[in-house]
Amino acid sequence: MKETSSRTAGGILSKRRDLLDVYHNIQGELDRVEDKLQFFTASENRLVAEISGYLFKKRGKRIRPALLILSAKLLGYAGEEHLQAASLVEFVHTASLIHDDIIDKADLRRGEDSVHARWGSNVSVLLGDFLYIKTIALALGSSQPRIVRILTDVSTRMIEGELDEFRRSGDLSLSEREYLAIISDKTAVLFSAACRIGAVLAGAAPEQEESIAAYGLNLGMAFQIVDDLLDFQGDRERLGKPVLSDIREGRITLPLIYSVNSDGLRLRALLEDKSLREDTQREILEIIRGNGALDYAFRRAQEYSTRAREIADAFPRSAYREALGALADFVLKREH
Repeated sequence: MKETSSRTAGGILSKRRDLLDVYHNIQGELDRVEDKLQFFTASENRLVAEISGYLFKKRGKRIRPALLILSAKLLGYAGEEHLQAASLVEFVHTASLIHDDIIDKADLRRGEDSVHARWGSNVSVLLGDFLYIKTIALALGSSQPRIVRILTDVSTRMIEGELDEFRRSGDLSLSEREYLAIISDKTAVLFSAACRIGAVLAGAAPEQEESIAAYGLNLGMAFQIVDDLLDFQGDRERLGKPVLSDIREGRITLPLIYSVNSDGLRLRALLEDKSLREDTQREILEIIRGNGALDYAFRRAQEYSTRAREIADAFPRSAYREALGALADFVLKREH
């Protein structure tokens, strides 16, 4: 990525903020979310307990639980229920990853064996189902009935997004507009739902709820576009999966859409080589890295990130508002 691609409305981004700094004011609450994840997945069924332990032993970025907590705190929530709700959002995310890896036949997730690679597809499907059902069962105990509706609606949309992506697998006629609709459904809606649940718990006014939900949607769009960029820019060690994994799995992302429109004939010919030999991979990367596709995709991610920050900045100043703004910068500087 060129240095000139690191500009936002506020100028050149400063050195990447570590998530520990961003989460400084909510780290204790995130630690309690980790405890709840372990507690909620405890089971007398040895296989469920074994796989759940494997899934949650390695703490990820936990951006979605953090968004829920930050949104609730931003809007004045002072209770405890946000911790359970944050855990449920992470359950939905984890279930979607399990099913996603099965569909994509992905053997690695965050540098380790995916669940289906270790336990097989049949068991993985059931474990993903278990997490979805467990989420709704726990949500039924919430003091806010709307949370059940939000979680069921977002789960439905994420599955629909995954189905749409699978249906268009390998389809080089996919347009940018269609791509953006897919990533909105499969990724950004959960970011938005996390923020909305925080607002619901805080009893926020409707306009505040819609505003923070829009922040989450824009942040999620930026997050996914950057995630798709990393497939062409990162390396196996940092990504936790091979470079060009998306192309191998038939996933059509924004850099590829841009490149097909500018270098379509040669790219189509290269992509017909399903084995993706090393020389083929090298030429694909040379085309995509050399035709402006990565800069274009990054600018689109910047647009969504900037919108997210502008929405956050409209709320009264607080440590939670600053953290939400910092997350909008952070998603642009991710390396994995």
